[in-house]
Parts: sequence; structure tokens; C-alpha cells
Amino acid sequence: MLSKIEEAYKKRDLAALDALAVPTFRQINKKNSFKSVLMLSCHNLKHLLKIESLKAECIMLNLEDGVSKEDKPFALVLAAIFLSKLQKSDKKLVVRVNALDEGGYDEITYLNQFMPDAIRVPKIKDPEEVKNVLALLHDEIDLHLSIETAEAWHNLSSLAINKRVNVFYLGILDLFADMGLPQSLITLQNPTMKYMLAHFLITAKAMKVKPVSFVFQDFKNLAMFTQWLELEKEMGYNAKACISPQQVKLVHKIFIDKEEELKRAKVIVKLFEMHRDEGITGFVDEEYGFIDEPIYKGALKLLEES
Repeated sequence: MLSKIEEAYKKRDLAALDALAVPTFRQINKKNSFKSVLMLSCHNLKHLLKIESLKAECIMLNLEDGVSKEDKPFALVLAAIFLSKLQKSDKKLVVRVNALDEGGYDEITYLNQFMPDAIRVPKIKDPEEVKNVLALLHDEIDLHLSIETAEAWHNLSSLAINKRVNVFYLGILDLFADMGLPQSLITLQNPTMKYMLAHFLITAKAMKVKPVSFVFQDFKNLAMFTQWLELEKEMGYNAKACISPQQVKLVHKIFIDKEEELKRAKVIVKLFEMHRDEGITGFVDEEYGFIDEPIYKGALKLLEES
């Protein structure tokens, strides 16, 4: 099937690609304990082929920013194909659709057939839009929201109208632009920036929503990225959006608590061995998500190294 995908993509044959997107009932990954969120543009086949080998705990299949208007139909179908190929995954697979008034509703309707773990809606504005999306979205799929408009910021404490709305992403560049604030304010010492980070964090936490900090665009400046991570960890954040594997590595280094990681590994080993005794080597745990033999072996290795 892979060769067919590559051939159709190379020929820009959208109909052939669409024929390869087979609706499927995926095993939904409900866990929201991820620390790293890696953005992947869905029009880039090379990036999609690496999903299973990436270290990020959440993969953001992006249909919006960075995908040209001409590439958006291909990105949508490729996202569907790879969701159908990855019927279960220990990584959280989230699709960021386009803005609701720019095709987002149609994309959600289409993606319902392929069961991503969550849909992320950009440029959300108010609870009414959230209500409309939930009415359309498959009942098993969670809803994540990008907070990047002045309206969303104003309505922040009222957007989590349902328990399926459980992750917020801070889109700081778009948010500042929409508010008429210069991006020069996005510095480690700026009081407005610190206020916005704190307000976003506390408001989300009060609603039992997971807050994910903003993308740091200068992906080559790992020293500055590290300083942002250290500040955010001190404030109480434990998750950040990334645009490179190097950023993911730093997120794990700074955000992941070794004691917590070892505790998790011990539980995974115990759960797997209990299920294995009953002849089950692949199952979904409510707290730890999908567990199979490779995940069990990884947990064992971590415990041995410690």
C-alpha cells in the first residue's frame, strides 16, 4: 500500500489517494499525559512516514498554517490514510483542521470516518462555535482548541462546555496580532507575556483542561528554547508545542519527572504481565493508554537502566 500512496502522491492524483483512505474504527488514545506536541504538515509525505519512529508523545497532523491552498486537499486525504494505517498508537494523534469558516466543518465531517484521537480547531471564538463543533464531531473524539483570537481570550473560562474539550493550545503569535500587540513583547522578561502565560495556565487548570504552551518559532535557537522551558516549568506548565525533534528532546529532558517516569514504567510492567497471564498482549488502560509488548519492553529497559 505504501508504494501506491507514494506513486499517487508523486503524480498529484487526488482521486487515487482518496481511494486509499479507508474509513476505520481506530482504538482511541484517551490519555492526555503527553509533554511534547510535534507539528507535522500533512502535505509532506516524508514527515508522515516517520510518525511511528518519532519521540514526540503527541503528533499534530496539521492541515492549517504552512499548508498551501493547493496542498490542503492532499493534506486532508493523507491525514486520513495515515490514521487508517495507525489503528492504534501510544502517541496521541490529533488533526489540526482549518478555521471553521475556511473549511473546518467539512474537514471534521470527513475525518469522523477515520477517528483521530482528537480534533484541534484553530481561531475558535466563543462557546457557540464549540457547541457547533461538538454537535458535528464523533462522540468518541476529543476536542482541542487553539486560543489565538481576542474573542477566545475574552471567553477563555467559558469554552470548556463539555468534558471532551480537554486541551487548550496557546497560539501566541496569532493572539498578539489579533490584539494589536507587537511580537517584540514575546520575551522572557516581559511582564505582559508572563501575565498571559500565567492567566492561560491558571484558567485552563481551573477548568481541568490541559494547557499547552506556545510554539517557539526559532527552532535553531535551542538555548533560548531551553530558557522558555525552564520558565514554563517553574510556572507549572508540563507540555509544549514543538516544530523539530530537537525541541521535543529538550521538552522531555526538562518536563519529564524521572520519579514519575519510573513509577509509570513499573505500573505498565505490572499491567502487561497481568494481562499476558490471561493471553492478552495488547490492551488499552484508562490512565496509561494503549500497552503492547514493545511498550512493555521499553518500560522494562527503563527500569533496568535506573
